[in-house]
Amino acid sequence: MPDDVNIESLREAKEQRGRTPRVAVVGAGAVGGYFGGMLARAGAHVTLIGRPSHVDVWKRDGLVIDGIHVQERIPVEASTDVAASADAELVLFTVKSPDTEETARQLARHVRSDALIVSLQNGVDNVERIRNAAALDPIAAVVYVASSMTAPGRVKHSGRGDLVIGDFPGRLGPARDEAIGYVSNWFETAGVPCRMSRHIDADLWTKLIVNAALNAISAVAQVPYGAVVATPESRETIRHIVNECMAVARADGVPMPDMDYLEMVLRFAQDNGHVYSSTARDLARGARTEIDALNGFVVRRGDSGGVPTPANQSLVAMVKLRETQFERDNVIM
Repeated sequence: MPDDVNIESLREAKEQRGRTPRVAVVGAGAVGGYFGGMLARAGAHVTLIGRPSHVDVWKRDGLVIDGIHVQERIPVEASTDVAASADAELVLFTVKSPDTEETARQLARHVRSDALIVSLQNGVDNVERIRNAAALDPIAAVVYVASSMTAPGRVKHSGRGDLVIGDFPGRLGPARDEAIGYVSNWFETAGVPCRMSRHIDADLWTKLIVNAALNAISAVAQVPYGAVVATPESRETIRHIVNECMAVARADGVPMPDMDYLEMVLRFAQDNGHVYSSTARDLARGARTEIDALNGFVVRRGDSGGVPTPANQSLVAMVKLRETQFERDNVIM
């Protein structure tokens, strides 16, 4: 959204509806279901757009959040059609990274010109990919939540549930800042901690380092985060992955904070020791993973900047082999 956006229409819409915007969640699953459900619980009119198996349940019974602090059945609207986003003031863009461009093109045909779009996706470059694919200008977000779909229409929330939102250097201004503030306020009012960041690129890379260091190992070994860091050998592999990620980020000019990123990753794994990565859950059900947006992104950016990334490349290869195995088995079946 450029700085000359009609911010008055956003302000008027907010005043008319108080702190309860009309929300569409595009690609509603474990992440979109949780955050959309929290907004609906706070009074927002929420439409979840997702797969038929979930939509049928949401229409009939509502959304169930089985969480750490929330155990509720929440009334929502639901649809399988992206056109259901047409009247939304706030759109949560929560599709898997491989579906980013096609979904962006579909969304652009229906969404209001003044709608605020927030990319709640894994990876660093989804906002850029959405902008390149369609006439949309989403806000970037870093998502910290452990959630899964345990049954049609049901979200299991097992850890955290907070956001960091912002835009990239050179794109901020009074109107954009105010729009980001609206989004933050809406989430905060719904009980979702949402911090605004002036360096969202560094925040996205910080999350990417955690994902790159843990997700693929969890997936290939089919073990939770705690087991990933349980042996000296795996911790040494993680150290190599973290060092490669940091070297690529620095080569890209990302202003990474001065901190011990290896310690950060190990602490995250220990604090979430029972959680399986989203990549592990994808492989377990024979679905496509987001490896290209995680370790694969690090490898591509390393190649562009002349930074070797052998540890990340090895993990990409192993996950791709597993994906190929599932594709072959499905063809045979």
